Amino acid sequence: MTQPSTPSAIRGRLLIFLAPPAGAGDSASYRYIADGLVTIRDGRIAAVGEARDLLGALPADTRVDHHPDGLIVPGFIDPHIHFPQTQVIASYGAQLLEWLQKYTFVEEQRFADPHHAAEQARFFFDELLRNGTTTATAFCSVHPASVDAFFAESERRGMAMIAGKVMMDRNAPPALTDTAETGYEDTKALLAKWHRRGRQRYAITPRFAITSTEAQLEATAALAREFPDNHIQTHLSENLAEIETVRSLFPSARGYLDVYDRYGLLGPRTLLGHSIHLTDGERRRMAETGSVAVFCPTSNLFLGSGLFNLDGLIRQTPAGRIALATDVGGGTSFSMLRTAGEAYKVLQLNGRSFSALEAFHQMTAGNAAALGLADEVGTLAPGRYADLVVLDARATPAMANRMQRIDGDLEEELFLLMTLGDDRAVRATYVQGRLAHARDGVAGAA
Repeated sequence: MTQPSTPSAIRGRLLIFLAPPAGAGDSASYRYIADGLVTIRDGRIAAVGEARDLLGALPADTRVDHHPDGLIVPGFIDPHIHFPQTQVIASYGAQLLEWLQKYTFVEEQRFADPHHAAEQARFFFDELLRNGTTTATAFCSVHPASVDAFFAESERRGMAMIAGKVMMDRNAPPALTDTAETGYEDTKALLAKWHRRGRQRYAITPRFAITSTEAQLEATAALAREFPDNHIQTHLSENLAEIETVRSLFPSARGYLDVYDRYGLLGPRTLLGHSIHLTDGERRRMAETGSVAVFCPTSNLFLGSGLFNLDGLIRQTPAGRIALATDVGGGTSFSMLRTAGEAYKVLQLNGRSFSALEAFHQMTAGNAAALGLADEVGTLAPGRYADLVVLDARATPAMANRMQRIDGDLEEELFLLMTLGDDRAVRATYVQGRLAHARDGVAGAA
């Protein structure tokens, strides 16, 4: 995406996180500006502050999009989503392993067709932007064509994405399996083509232990050694039957996490989707290595997998790292707002509240930190990319009715957005300062 040579600016109410919130009421963790301005130059944030202080210094030709009652936050970040699963979302009546065989593996075979992959990539990115998501970490299918389609569409839109071809050489249909050698070679070629090309990053992607032989995990370990700059993404301890299957496939391993650990696949760039059924020792080992546990609440509920134990991770792993994600298509919504609302319910069942401040920090700055992208996205600060979302807490009649009783309380407004909000609450999404989605067809005007 070519950026405009003239600066631009977006005006509205700004929420800027200064630190991870300790919980509800932690006003020291954020700055709120009731009439703020974000100025943009060459796709990045140039300045953030009170509109009255910044407007006078703008060049005469500056375009200002004004959202007087809109709440402007950084674009949402989704650290675990499956690109080939957009057409199996909301598939009825199965838990993880059956769901994969019955729906997912059937659908993913279609991504061998480059035309189908390109068509679905357009839909996928439209849907992300409609929901205010500007950065994501995605699993593609086993086919290199799916990765090419994904990154080509992301590059066209100027978005920051992390993605990779799944490596899987067993326990899947023949049309979806590679080999240890071809998985290695295809990954290496795709990595050379796409990693750090513009805003794109490649993730080494062994799907999960069930679908990779020891030979393939050895090849994955070789890739990790050769390319330490790359993320590694996989799945961990999502489902009890899955854990038993892993135990039977790797009888010498001390547990599911140890399968990855013995191949040197844990570390600060490792994203472990789900991480529900963990032992205390596994939690400690994740903290020691800096590996990221990715909480996927709508998927965990939909597939009946279990309840994420946030307090257990925090207690056992004080240095541990956590992210929040949709996991479409086991997850049931592209909306990070709805995902946060379901996270609240899951944690309530575990006897823990999840404040709106914690949720919004997690969806933005928290997920950026988990992905190692805090210097690029996730906060409203000079030098970061101008990936922004404008939220409307009165988007539906029920929301507007509730807002009449909130009376200017920011935390109550945020909680309303995460419990009743969805794509309708996203008024506008900006990527590198350019309007990428407008709910009503047009952005605000100065």
